Amino acid sequence: MFTWGNFISQCFNGLVLGALLALISSGLTIIYGTLGVLNLAHGAMFMLGGYAGWVAYTYTGSFIVAVAAGAIFVMLVGVVTERLIIRHFYARPHEDQLLVTFGLGIVFVELVRYFFGSLSKTVPPPQALAGITPLGFMVYPTYRLALLGIVTVALLALYFILYRTRIGMIVRAGIEDAVMVDSLGINIQKVFMLVFGIGAMAAGFAGIVNAPVVAVAPDVGDAILVQTFVVVVIGGVGSFPGAVLGGLIAGEIISLTSMFNPAYSYVMLFIAMTLVLVLRPYGLLGTVGRE
Repeated sequence: MFTWGNFISQCFNGLVLGALLALISSGLTIIYGTLGVLNLAHGAMFMLGGYAGWVAYTYTGSFIVAVAAGAIFVMLVGVVTERLIIRHFYARPHEDQLLVTFGLGIVFVELVRYFFGSLSKTVPPPQALAGITPLGFMVYPTYRLALLGIVTVALLALYFILYRTRIGMIVRAGIEDAVMVDSLGINIQKVFMLVFGIGAMAAGFAGIVNAPVVAVAPDVGDAILVQTFVVVVIGGVGSFPGAVLGGLIAGEIISLTSMFNPAYSYVMLFIAMTLVLVLRPYGLLGTVGRE
């Protein structure tokens, strides 16, 4: 039954989910925009962040340490993966890149399943962010409100790195023309390694900060990966603002559709993606040549 209170609550849920999808998608779109690699292991990296944070929380009891551990661990995994495997596939066909990253995702999932089992793990929110917060017209879980703020700060930090620092300038130049950047004497291989690490870190960070909302399990990244690719298509491949816009749109579509019939949430999401592909093949904020 439709009520305005339920509608507003679902809008808030969509905003939180959309911000989270925007953060994960920004890492994916940066990797593809710069390296030209479609990283199908991105969902598994989201999952790894949750598990790394859970392990850190189990030993320390500190949520802050858990968040830092989740983000840093997945960044290191991304850097090592890029150096040992991904860099050999830059000049290979996209089919090869899809296969190797898909395989990496399976390896990550099965390693986690081997060491931690298939049962889900929970990471409680900090005590100060537990419970609910009255907003006047409704009450809402305190941690979900905090999560919106946490993800917003992370997106702003990523925006600052990309658009206000020298390394960000090099990354954005690499998105447009990696050969030209290399010809200017910049070690493009180190830039690629850093980009892959930053993209992986965004997924890992999202995985641990979302753990108090959705329990961590080996297959938790599967649905996120599908949603993330849809977000990238809607927003525009290689566009950071597009990832943010696409994430917010996708979050609201999933949340509001779930209010009426959860079974159709994915249907509506793919309908929106199809409309964007028909009307603007390179995405809402993408540019021609990046579709």
